[in-house]
Amino acid sequence: MGDYSSSKDMKYCALLLLLLSFNGGTMGDGKLGASFIFGDSLVDAGNNNYLSTLSKANIAPNGIDFQAFGGRPTGRYTNGRTIGDIVGEELGQSNYALPFLSPNATGKVILNGVNYASGGGGIMNGTGRIFIGRIGMDVQIDNFNTTRQQMTQLLGESAARDYVRNRSIFSITIGSNDFLNNYLLPVLSTAERISVTPEGFIDQLITNLQAQLNRLYKLDARKFVIGNVGPIGCIPYQKSINQLKLNQCVSLPNKLAVQYNARLKDLLDQMNQNMPGAKFLYANVYDLVLQLITNYADFGFESSSRACCGNGGQFAGIIPCGPTSSLCSDRSKYVFWDPYHPSEAANLIIAKQLINGPTKYISPLNLRQLRDL
Repeated sequence: MGDYSSSKDMKYCALLLLLLSFNGGTMGDGKLGASFIFGDSLVDAGNNNYLSTLSKANIAPNGIDFQAFGGRPTGRYTNGRTIGDIVGEELGQSNYALPFLSPNATGKVILNGVNYASGGGGIMNGTGRIFIGRIGMDVQIDNFNTTRQQMTQLLGESAARDYVRNRSIFSITIGSNDFLNNYLLPVLSTAERISVTPEGFIDQLITNLQAQLNRLYKLDARKFVIGNVGPIGCIPYQKSINQLKLNQCVSLPNKLAVQYNARLKDLLDQMNQNMPGAKFLYANVYDLVLQLITNYADFGFESSSRACCGNGGQFAGIIPCGPTSSLCSDRSKYVFWDPYHPSEAANLIIAKQLINGPTKYISPLNLRQLRDL
């Protein structure tokens, strides 16, 4: 019995040291262990680099201000860091979560977290098919299941379960494409819109998302943050193709986003009541971004209508960012980097409100409080 107990103690100590080596200290040190990121191009860290797809951001000048990568494009759809990158930094994550499809996303590095997000992806499997290749939410969860099995192989079942439940945050930023590149896309969705009302389509989104969150819960996810859909009628692309004036937004996309967001809030309230041990945070990205757009000068921006990098129309919002695009001289002065996505400067403001902000922007807790649970 004495020899067996000693052997068990040695194995436990070795396992504890392995965990600490990826967390920079003790289990109560106030640092985030792993960040598992799901979603679309707002948080894609390069998964689409490995797909045959029309939606890619691994070309200059994307990434021009990402100092950690020498200003090179990484596959992120912005000039620097995404909200997911900034949140990880601020909460003490030791390294950026690698894209799941990266050849380097294997072995012990997965204990730092993994990014599953994909430009063009959505809650519905059919969303984004105009881009051909993309990874929807269902497949992203399949991919996390692979990671989860790898964590068990690294740590053992009990320690892996503890690590996922107590030391990991699951962030989900998805839904915009389900409107912009599915329900509202004229080429592909006219017949669907005739047969499905907006309320019916939103019902489908909420039903699918609830099933997806349940799947993650069964895979031991417990700390969730889910972003709502932003004011998608105000992005430079929508303003450009609809030939709007400077301070106008397209009403229908914003109306659909508001309807969806109300249903999402109700869903997360319900899940907080019915899912033992789990906490679901509602990130009010809609109001945060709308505030940046409406009061941009108060935040030090010069424009909240024009894309810093893009071409076409009054707001450079029709042709995506690429080497031949017009490029603003000071990226920190623009709310939007390209026709669809915020700049790093905007991402920084949004991320810091989600980390430390009040309940009007993130509820029932903020991300720092969630990490410390």
